[in-house]
Amino acid sequence: MSFYSRIKQFLLGRTLPTSANHEERLSNAAALAVLSSDALSSVAYATEEILKVLVLAGSAVLGNSIWIALAIALLLLIITLSYQQTIRAYPSGGGAYIVAHENLGIYPGLVAAAALMIDYVLTVTVSIASGVDNLTSIPMLQRLQHFKVELCLIFIILIMLANLRGVRESGRIFMIPTYAFIVSVFLMLGVGFYNQATGQIHANPPVIQAAEPLGLLLILRAFSQGCTALTGVEAISNGVPAFKPPEWKNARLTMLYMGLILGSMFLGITHFANVYHIVPNEHETVISQLSHNILGNGPSYNFIQIATLLILLLAANTSYADFPRLSSLLARDGFLPRQLALLGERLVYSNGIVLLSLFGAVLIVVFKGSVDRLISLYAVGVFTSFTLSQAGMVRHWFKEHSSGWHARAFMNALGAITTAVVLLVILQTKFLAGAWIVAVAIPLIVSIFLAIRRYYHHLGERLSVEGIPPRDYTPRPKPEVVTHPAVVIVGQLNLGTVEALDYARTIADEIVAVHVDLGYTDQEKLQEQWRKLESDIPLEIIDSPYRALIEPILNFISDFEARHPSVFTTIIIPAFVPHHWWESFLHNQTAVFLKTALRAQKSRVVTTVRYYL
Repeated sequence: MSFYSRIKQFLLGRTLPTSANHEERLSNAAALAVLSSDALSSVAYATEEILKVLVLAGSAVLGNSIWIALAIALLLLIITLSYQQTIRAYPSGGGAYIVAHENLGIYPGLVAAAALMIDYVLTVTVSIASGVDNLTSIPMLQRLQHFKVELCLIFIILIMLANLRGVRESGRIFMIPTYAFIVSVFLMLGVGFYNQATGQIHANPPVIQAAEPLGLLLILRAFSQGCTALTGVEAISNGVPAFKPPEWKNARLTMLYMGLILGSMFLGITHFANVYHIVPNEHETVISQLSHNILGNGPSYNFIQIATLLILLLAANTSYADFPRLSSLLARDGFLPRQLALLGERLVYSNGIVLLSLFGAVLIVVFKGSVDRLISLYAVGVFTSFTLSQAGMVRHWFKEHSSGWHARAFMNALGAITTAVVLLVILQTKFLAGAWIVAVAIPLIVSIFLAIRRYYHHLGERLSVEGIPPRDYTPRPKPEVVTHPAVVIVGQLNLGTVEALDYARTIADEIVAVHVDLGYTDQEKLQEQWRKLESDIPLEIIDSPYRALIEPILNFISDFEARHPSVFTTIIIPAFVPHHWWESFLHNQTAVFLKTALRAQKSRVVTTVRYYL
């Protein structure tokens, strides 16, 4: 094993076989930690965002935050009940992309997908930046505020590595911080209610002059800022396949628990922010001030701050659970590079996890880890996907007409109308503050999806062998003495492969073709095509239970060369040459990696047969 392989195994663990996929499922308790950390953690900053807007009208109006919180809690109830209908209708996973695509059409589906992808990236950046803010709110760590960007990047790398270890591993890692946060918040609220009931609260309201009057627009701005408490609510609906059987029933139950816990914590924190007359400031978060007032300066305060830090950091994990899965669906449908559809060594979509980390790191650097600058971009994407998903469900029930469909359609219609109104409010109040960036980015990303799809469609037409008539080859006689054997690597049977095989016939007296099945090959169809076009050359199909491509080919070539020790074996690799340089990113570059591995194995004759697109 190479040094690189040892390091990789140490960081990520041993490669898991595809057969272990069902074992990599989450219990309800683990799923709550993995899929709800974003929604649950938002209570750490949602109340603060409401207060930051209301304080512009003076300290006398801060008490209105509880009414805004109640409106958001009602919206949470509607969305939770609406998504429970989605989970029931789509037991294999009912994300906004699937629901909108199937029921409203390709363009609404792609808009929902683009909105969700933006929201997932923002979840990573906002959660981690907010977590670092809480970390640097601790008096002894305030000097670290000068290294905020660096800390954010370190935490992104750590969370990426945890997720690359697999679904079950990440569930184990994230359960303790999630439940520590839930317990610590309810403990703080419990002490707060005790203090209130026994008359031990003697907070003096601060006097802050109004900078602008309290009007409808200001209230709507505060409401839209507070709606960040609802980001991540849809994650359970997207992640139904990650649950243990029966998946949809466990997902519905977990979503109910999440809604109850989230609503209770959000209302409780907002209530005590009013009771203790908390005012947001630049140097200490609202939840830090609140826990300071209720719990004092002892270990309890430090515990809740550390728990808040961890849950905010791990809130990014919701995106790491859903962004790679959504990317794989889009890649499967041809709207993203096909590499994103491949399972990694730990049965997770590793390429999607790395891509999300890169996007998150770029935003952290560009916006310098500022929560205030990032929060203005937040919630537009999630409420766009909410609206399209619920509208798609209404269409679904009208098409299906199953038992009780009227009540389910009404629930989803209520969710669609409510979230559409909230989306308009968010766009109206946040547009100039940064929401315009998301409004522009969504159609831009959709256009990229469509361009990738057009490229793959064109590629399929160029490479298709459907129009080639059957070729009748005389079986190749096996020579008494093999002087020039050749191995042809076959990914798919296309025109590029046909040309590589034709070249092999001109130089070799013994030829064998080899294909590695990563679990996605229709072997019967491939063999049928092979018999029609390349019947004179034997095709070896190697099953790869660990989804490895390079290693099975190297082993096959090593064995083949051992059978012909006295001659040079030519390894022939078909390769595509795209018309534009950027199109190379849409191919998996297997030829490059394979040639590098063959050089390390000291194979002496490696030929690339290029097919120009």
